[in-house]
Amino acid sequence: MREITIFSGSAHPELAAAICQHLEVPLAPSRLVRFTNDCLEVQLQANCRERDVFIVQPLVPPVQEHLVELLLMLDAARGASAARITVVMPHYAYARSDKKGAPRISIAGRLVADLLATAGAGRVLTMTLHSPQVHGFFSVPVDHLHALTELAEHFRGPDHHADLRNSVVVSPDLGNAKEAAKFARRLGLPVAAAAKERISDDKVVVTSIIGEVRGRDVIVLDDEIARGSTILELVDRLAEQDVASIRVACTHGLFTDGALDRIGARDDVAEIVCTNTVPIPDAHRHPKLTVLSVARPLAEAVRRIHNGESVSVLFEGH
Repeated sequence: MREITIFSGSAHPELAAAICQHLEVPLAPSRLVRFTNDCLEVQLQANCRERDVFIVQPLVPPVQEHLVELLLMLDAARGASAARITVVMPHYAYARSDKKGAPRISIAGRLVADLLATAGAGRVLTMTLHSPQVHGFFSVPVDHLHALTELAEHFRGPDHHADLRNSVVVSPDLGNAKEAAKFARRLGLPVAAAAKERISDDKVVVTSIIGEVRGRDVIVLDDEIARGSTILELVDRLAEQDVASIRVACTHGLFTDGALDRIGARDDVAEIVCTNTVPIPDAHRHPKLTVLSVARPLAEAVRRIHNGESVSVLFEGH
């Protein structure tokens, strides 16, 4: 892998370093400067000429800052004659903007995908997009990974003390039911789903739960948790069904506006599990929270992209 160069933006350098550790390659240095007029400048401080360049930068808060930084890094790599540039973007925040929910608004998921390609991205490596159609927003190849294997291994691992024999996987909405079903198959469990209506960004109503959950140990699986409105509403409805226990799992643990503390404060929530696609500072973590690393599958995908091997084979048999 001598012709590979990996850079990290400022969004999640710890994940970039872990990916490089798995690949046994150094993390290339870069420099970010903010001028007095609030404009940014990025300098890539390693050779890019005719090299396979990977830029690790999830779009996490502050999203706009990290997006502009990523665009500048892409443009710098292209200007430095990189042979190919791949964005390693474990979390694509604008994937939630995938349709017109009201007149005269932008479908930002498509717009930002176009911006990345225009700036120089020749390929995108991402994980657990909010909806499958977002994959088609990109005009460049996309390798779309998921964290279902890592999450399933956690729940059935020897260090996990929960007995899964009475468990059921619950999707917080019908749109995520397909992924929940895949997750349930990995664990050999039945699946149920909530019927959800979103009133506003912070107001959600769960009208019913489709499937048998009464008296069961519930594992709620979502793609991401931001404010936690959906999860808290679902926990209320599950409590009405007299479930035995509730565990919450997701890929992207954003936990904005104190969501982690609000979910963790619920006595009926026994455990919260997420991955490190999004950085969670130690000071903001909760005793009930477990953070799983996705550095290994991301590193393996980077290695396969670099060597011209299949990435989809990572999921064969799952």
